[in-house]
Amino acid sequence: MMSGPLLLLGGIGLLAGIVFGRRRPRLWLVATVIGNASLIVAAALVLSGPDDWQWRNGFPIGGELLHFRLDGLSGLFLLLLGIVGAAGAIYAREYWSDEHHAESAPRGRAWWSAMILSMTTVLLSSNGLHFLIAWEVFAVSSFFLITLDRANREVRAAGWLYLACSHVGTLCLFGFFATLAARTGGWELGPMREQAGLAPLLWLALPGFALKAGLFPVHIWLPSAHANAPSHVSALMSGVAIKLGIYGLLRFSGWLPVPAALGPVVISVGAVTALLGIAFAFAQDDVKRLLAYCSVENVGIIFVGIGGGLLGMAHADAPWGRVLLAGALLHVWNHGLFKALLFLCAGSVLHATGTREMTRLGGLWRTMPWTASLFALGSVAISALPPLNGFVGEWLVYLGLFDASTSHGPAAWAAMPATLMLATAGALALATFLKAGAVIFLGVPRTRAAGHAHEGGRLMRGPMLALAALCVGTGLAPVLLWPAINRAVGVWNSSWVAGAPPAPLLTLGLVNLTLLAAFAAGSVWLWRKAHANGFRRGLTWDCGYAAPTPRMQYTGGSFAGIVTGWFAEILRPERVQQRPRGPFPSSARRIQRAPETVLERVIAPAAAGVLRVSSAARRLQHGRVQFYILYLTGGLTALAIIVWWGGIQ
Repeated sequence: MMSGPLLLLGGIGLLAGIVFGRRRPRLWLVATVIGNASLIVAAALVLSGPDDWQWRNGFPIGGELLHFRLDGLSGLFLLLLGIVGAAGAIYAREYWSDEHHAESAPRGRAWWSAMILSMTTVLLSSNGLHFLIAWEVFAVSSFFLITLDRANREVRAAGWLYLACSHVGTLCLFGFFATLAARTGGWELGPMREQAGLAPLLWLALPGFALKAGLFPVHIWLPSAHANAPSHVSALMSGVAIKLGIYGLLRFSGWLPVPAALGPVVISVGAVTALLGIAFAFAQDDVKRLLAYCSVENVGIIFVGIGGGLLGMAHADAPWGRVLLAGALLHVWNHGLFKALLFLCAGSVLHATGTREMTRLGGLWRTMPWTASLFALGSVAISALPPLNGFVGEWLVYLGLFDASTSHGPAAWAAMPATLMLATAGALALATFLKAGAVIFLGVPRTRAAGHAHEGGRLMRGPMLALAALCVGTGLAPVLLWPAINRAVGVWNSSWVAGAPPAPLLTLGLVNLTLLAAFAAGSVWLWRKAHANGFRRGLTWDCGYAAPTPRMQYTGGSFAGIVTGWFAEILRPERVQQRPRGPFPSSARRIQRAPETVLERVIAPAAAGVLRVSSAARRLQHGRVQFYILYLTGGLTALAIIVWWGGIQ
């Protein structure tokens, strides 16, 4: 089987990338692209064939023999990793170049290759100890990529928060793997569904994988990390890295017996995550933070599909469970493509203007037509509108939820509220990207930097165009991806293997193609009609002002004001305003900020309380021996009193 040599070539290419990254940027790019291309072909071969690839080595690492496995489930994630990894590497050569980042660019190239290699190892590992080692290397390499601009205090804070959360998740996974090894007698991983006593262990794995995926409320690291990382790093983290949390849950819920309550819990938490994630996104002014919160929303949608699959498997392998799981896996693929595209577009805007604040942008469509068009395409995809790929995956999730809602028992009670919450989240997603696109690209420039923006070069535009083409291709021909999705579904649950595509998926591509053709024909007709009648330019309605200024435009805050009010109890928006005074006011301002509620209102106060207690305890350590003797005497006296009192009772 050719997958083995291709994976070896991919590993050699990525190792060469680590070596060449410091001093040979061109060789690094060639080696990294070849490595990622090898991963893509290896994953495609496994997804298109009936057999898995496995390899065992007699050389032990940490006392355990290496055991790698590539099957339909890991192959789907590896395929996405290879595509986004190659696109991001090409984009980074211009976006984070040695010319502008002489110190951090070489370091960033080496850590980029290390991160992709460690994620590949996570996807291939079939040994719990090696999985944990690769998981930790993946977390550390992500930290160094997030903090490439480490002179910035906010960037350092985001990196440390990410690292702390990653280690909390790793502790949960260490407990999971260690307990699993104690129960089974070894670290080897594989199908163990017949061992019913292992089912409770998934409750220990869930928080570890949920932290990496960014489920609410353990998403606290995600907005700041994705916002402050370089944009190509944000694309890799949002497009692929958070998906490893999803992969982990799918991998081990497919190998281990599943607790009966896991499905309803996962589907409920996923629905809440989707709704609150997009509510927080709508309130943001930072475009990268907005995209980060949208990742939280889309992870919620994926978890709804996974929870539905777990629920369907518990209900005698109900067909709607298979549809829900297929929709979740398809959305993993789709979200990886359009979210990577949107982050690269945001990076292009940041590269041209030096700011992520949408209220300091505007009018960029004139100077950045490529970026504006590709951001619009990505916005249509992430809003789940036909004819692009975002619609396909979410439609399958909705179909499964509709069928589950008509069933009896717990499945209907879990599916109905999830359907309503996803529908609300979908409407808010459309409003969120209407706001982002309008404020960033339409109107007139609000600042001098926006007025002098420029389009990125070929190395930045090329990866964006490739990702956009994949978004369009998946939307127009989703049935071509079904064999890969069906292969992954069959690996997770063998009773669902070799299923035909759902009937709507067969006609969806044709419908989308018809819609696209109708839109193109209508656009051409309107253009010709307008050109035949001639164009006239004139002032827009200016509310009676004789000399309008760029400040007389809608801002992101004004656009989102009403919806922010709906979720005010959760968003807790902070407002600072100075009202105009007198008949000729000299100044006025109104600033609104949506804080990270869980982090700033829950975790930060709790952490401050722990620090106060710790500081008070430190005062007891003053080095005076007589006081230490007094502490021991007091403790022994208290213990004696407790024992005496217990004896009386």
